[in-house]
Amino acid sequence: MAHRYDTIGAVYSRYRRTDPRIMAQIEVALADAASVINIGAGAGAYEPVGRQVVAVEPSQVMIAQRAEDRAPVLQAVAEALPAADRSFDAALATFTVHHWADQARGLREMRRVAGRQVILTFDQDDQWLDEFWLTRDYLPQEHLRGALFSGLEQVLEEFEAANVEVVPVPSDCRDGFFCAYWRRPEAYLDPNIRASISALALLDDNLIGGGLRQLEEDLRSGAWAERNQKLLDLDAYDYGYRLVVS
Repeated sequence: MAHRYDTIGAVYSRYRRTDPRIMAQIEVALADAASVINIGAGAGAYEPVGRQVVAVEPSQVMIAQRAEDRAPVLQAVAEALPAADRSFDAALATFTVHHWADQARGLREMRRVAGRQVILTFDQDDQWLDEFWLTRDYLPQEHLRGALFSGLEQVLEEFEAANVEVVPVPSDCRDGFFCAYWRRPEAYLDPNIRASISALALLDDNLIGGGLRQLEEDLRSGAWAERNQKLLDLDAYDYGYRLVVS
């Protein structure tokens, strides 16, 4: 994960910002936890306030983008957390489990260091790759399925009794993750935005260039709007993002 984000994370903090609606859902899930370890914390977009927080992040490139008012950060990996058993009330992980080299081990580490686990991930089984217009019409799904889009199944293997909450994606989502621009299709034509979305940043330009050129043409001709008319009046949509609370 460190090597991955040392390579693709240079502009991450410019586009991966806190969405207040998602943050509010995370805050509720953290309940009365006074101390939180934030694992795979990145630039700190989803670090709670008013609690004692320690961040864990393997990539120096990501650590360098953390604002001065963010939580203190330790450079380490999820699979070997630098914390004693049950030393935190809650362990938080957002958009990170799918990047871990050993997901099961990292999840067990979360359980070791905290009595409560809160994980923002996504459900590959929800057929959203078939429903999301970007992957349905413009990108090669066979290169997007698998390790980059796994998460919920692996989490629930470790936390069988967990509660799973739907995390709707707002039409004006401030955080630029993969499906965030579902009602702002022109955003995917911006190479800097794509560079801040790991699944796209890790794909060869030759694989996605043709699809992006078709998207640009469809936006110009109005074909995209005609094909996706039902989305234009929606304020939020369920694209399979899930908050797991254990």
